[in-house]
Amino acid sequence: MRFTARELNRSTLGRQMLLRRESLGVADAVRRVVAIQAQQPASPYLALWNRLTGFDPADLDAAFADHAVVKATLMRITLHAVHAQDHRSFREAVEPTLRAARLDNRFLASGLTLADADSLVPDLLSYADQPRTATEMEKWLGQRLGAAAEPGAWWGLRGYAPLLHAPTHTPWSFGSRPTYVAARPRPSLADHDASAAALQTLVKRYLEGFGPASVADVAQFALVQRARPGRR
Repeated sequence: MRFTARELNRSTLGRQMLLRRESLGVADAVRRVVAIQAQQPASPYLALWNRLTGFDPADLDAAFADHAVVKATLMRITLHAVHAQDHRSFREAVEPTLRAARLDNRFLASGLTLADADSLVPDLLSYADQPRTATEMEKWLGQRLGAAAEPGAWWGLRGYAPLLHAPTHTPWSFGSRPTYVAARPRPSLADHDASAAALQTLVKRYLEGFGPASVADVAQFALVQRARPGRR
């Protein structure tokens, strides 16, 4: 089947609820659009206001507070608001990208290794079983690492570890100084098979929200390799 550029445009806008406002709950709306950019605290609120009839910001506040919708570093190594049921598969799908981008030279320059990161993350997530400020996380890391706890260590771990942003402020639920809490259920890390299976889920979800689409479209959306190398 062939589509004209206009037909493809209308299809995408319709799936994204950008042709007209629709009557949906906020969690269902977030799931329908797949993921909403959340680099700025107000962004998910404005995105849903443009899509939903009678949108009430308090409903999204409640969804974040109840963890029906969560905010985390995911696709394109940026903050997104996603439905809680999607978080684990999305995080596992982009695992290789996050690992390469956050446990990079800046992280390694602190004197730590990838093995150190793999050892630290489970304990860091256990510490973050309740919301922790960045200051608390850095202090914990300093107690574990001593002189090795340079800024690059926390920079790498906060972007790589599966941490959610915990709501702390109104309006917009999140302030300029993030508070972190461990994701539940915890995504699998450094697991080639889990990531490959999750990528299939992410592709299907992307097509539900944006399709029809090309391989290049999906790769750009998620910032994943079009053809991942096999396990070594």
